[in-house]
Amino acid sequence: MCYYEQTRWTCGYWKWGNCRQQCNKEGRTGETCGLKLVYATVDRSEPCKLCEQIETKNRRLDKLRRDVQRWQLEGNKPATIEKTQRDMAEIQERVGQLYQEHIGRQSSTS
Repeated sequence: MCYYEQTRWTCGYWKWGNCRQQCNKEGRTGETCGLKLVYATVDRSEPCKLCEQIETKNRRLDKLRRDVQRWQLEGNKPATIEKTQRDMAEIQERVGQLYQEHIGRQSSTS
C-alpha cells in the first residue's frame, strides 16, 4: 500500500498527485506496489480545467445568441446570422463533449 497526495476540485473531479510514502512490497527500486491510498487531500476552491473551458464556451455562446438576436431585429445580415448559427452549433457540440469528458473523469478511479 503506497500513499499518494490527492487534489480535489469543487466540482468533484480529483486526481492523484505525487507518491508520498512507499510500502515494503516494492518489486524494484523506485516502483510502487500499485495500491494507491490517500496520504493527504488538497482541496482546490477554483474550478478544474474542463469546468473553465465549459464556462468560457458558454460565455461565447451567450454572446453569439445576443448577436443573432440583434441582427435579426436589424434584418440586414442573413448570411452572417446563418454562419453564426453554424458556429453556435459547433460550440454547443464541443460543450457537450466537454461535459461527457468531465463526467468520465469524475467517475474514473485512476
